[in-house]
Amino acid sequence: MTLFGGGVQRAGKKTFYFGDRNYPTFSFAQHRLKRPQDKRDMMAKIQTPQAVRGTQDIFGEDQERFQHVVETFERVRRLYGFKGVQMPVFEPTAVFARSLGETTDVVSKEMYSFEDRGGDSLTLRPEFTAGISRAYLTNGWQQHVPLKLSTHGPLFRYERPQKGRYRQFHQLDAEIIGVSEAAADVELLCFADQLLKELGISDGVTLQLNTLGDAESRDAWRDALVEHFQAHRADLSKDSQDRLERNPLRILDSKERQDRPIADSAPDIDAYLSTEAKEFFAQVTEGLDACGVSWTRNSRLVRGLDYYRHTAFEFVTDRLGAQGTVLAGGRYDGLIESLGGPVTPAVGWAAGIERLGMLLADAPAVPLELAILPMGDTASVKALSVASELRGSQFSAEIFGSGKFKKRMARANQVGALAAIIIGEDEMASGKVQFKNLATGEQTELDVTAVIEKMWDLRFSEDLDSFDADLTDLEQDVAQLGEGD
Repeated sequence: MTLFGGGVQRAGKKTFYFGDRNYPTFSFAQHRLKRPQDKRDMMAKIQTPQAVRGTQDIFGEDQERFQHVVETFERVRRLYGFKGVQMPVFEPTAVFARSLGETTDVVSKEMYSFEDRGGDSLTLRPEFTAGISRAYLTNGWQQHVPLKLSTHGPLFRYERPQKGRYRQFHQLDAEIIGVSEAAADVELLCFADQLLKELGISDGVTLQLNTLGDAESRDAWRDALVEHFQAHRADLSKDSQDRLERNPLRILDSKERQDRPIADSAPDIDAYLSTEAKEFFAQVTEGLDACGVSWTRNSRLVRGLDYYRHTAFEFVTDRLGAQGTVLAGGRYDGLIESLGGPVTPAVGWAAGIERLGMLLADAPAVPLELAILPMGDTASVKALSVASELRGSQFSAEIFGSGKFKKRMARANQVGALAAIIIGEDEMASGKVQFKNLATGEQTELDVTAVIEKMWDLRFSEDLDSFDADLTDLEQDVAQLGEGD
């Protein structure tokens, strides 16, 4: 025990006495050791949240691919007269339960459904068509038929994530409502075919086509399939035995090895098609042939729900592994009726944006047109004014304001800028800028108005160069085919 400044110190502890009172013991040793340890403990408890499994953060090259797909879709849909529409991300659960069927995997296993604070059951949309059909009825869009609608955005399904498949994914969607003629099916398929060609991914993608017939044909075929599968029930997989009771057509596209011989030997729909159904399918195929759209028949391509009629189709590829379908759709003449509306013919398709992006050979380049290099603080303010004026004239411009001049110029070349604008003390005094063509190295002093004129000439020459390159490729192709072809 040691006397210490008006108190007593024992084993690293000091008790202070003031008059008749003593104050709580304070451990200097514990204080010195505990504070750093507490900080480490606190930092260890703060864990950065991770992305939800099956979701993705789209950035860089992936985002460029994504945006290119969407912009191409928007451009092509305008060529066909489709009007854009935006739908809610969530709907009453009944919208999807009725349209997709209570017994389907999407409804029973994959939907993100929840009860909101008002007690209503809501579901994040797993597809677009049901929501569009609901909107058609609740907004009185019947007065606008025929309707040609298109949209794109995120969808949600609780599936096992794999290549090209996510729990939050994005799709393009196109629908024609109120047209019963086969011409609508042909137009939608031409739209899809042109989209794939415009994206440059049509090579290796095959349009598979089938007919599900009218209601009479489908019912007769369904009865024949049930009879066939019942005869082989014991040899079917458990999933297919369940489907036999609730959705027998889905057995035809079962992936289970034990199901394939039974499914492959099942009767085709052709033997059960009515005269009207045969004529409808013939009109579709003749229209596709007239438009130069290649197709192949797949008599095993089905849609399990009863409201599907006539045309069913998929654009498939072997370049995405097991997830080979990149665009799919069909005619759903009975869907709007299942939601409480009148009998309304309709046909549509959807395509995965991520899957289409994966098929692109290269991420489309988005070149910067002008790099602005200010020299000094005063020039940096001037650079803001110059950049604003150039962007207002529809030229992309970026200010490279920090770092050594040589490195900034190298960066301008690296990003593919067409020209550089240099602003220094002399330029501030003259009210002009140095304009440097990065392809030729030519440099001239110009005012901003002259820069804009120069850039229009430069952009036009770039377009001509691209046209010349395309013309050269075409001449080479013609030479390889020969005059006879």
